[in-house]
Amino acid sequence: MDIVIRAAIIFVLLWVITRLAGRSTLGELSSFELILFITMGDLISEGVVPQDYSATAGILAVGTMAVLTISMAWVNSHWRPAARVTHGVPVIVAKDGELLTDVMRRERLGLDDLLAAARGQGIELVGDIRLAVLEANGQLSFFTSDGGESGAGEPPPAG
Repeated sequence: MDIVIRAAIIFVLLWVITRLAGRSTLGELSSFELILFITMGDLISEGVVPQDYSATAGILAVGTMAVLTISMAWVNSHWRPAARVTHGVPVIVAKDGELLTDVMRRERLGLDDLLAAARGQGIELVGDIRLAVLEANGQLSFFTSDGGESGAGEPPPAG
């Protein structure tokens, strides 16, 4: 029973750490962050199953984590307020060509990251962004205004 309690405590600790890390961080992990999370898992395993290398202890620890993960998914799918807490909600980070810097700062989303994501979607100017949403999974979604509403002049003729 001790292993189950330890696994449950570590599960909650890992959930808190990933929530504190911020969704912009989790959307795309750097090599260092990936190594850090893998190493963290190895370090935590000693706290879950201290000096017990039996198959039973391993199965119990992994089984507890699996049951808690499945339970969390079930609760999230049946109770919307729980999903808001465990996964978060989408947040608007730019509206009508204006960056919401206070929201970006709170979500720890850097300007360079937002601009790189916009360029990846073919958006050249911040003014072309009608709405930018930081999704709960850390990805950025962009909605652009119509060409006539952007305030930009007509593009020059080709050739």
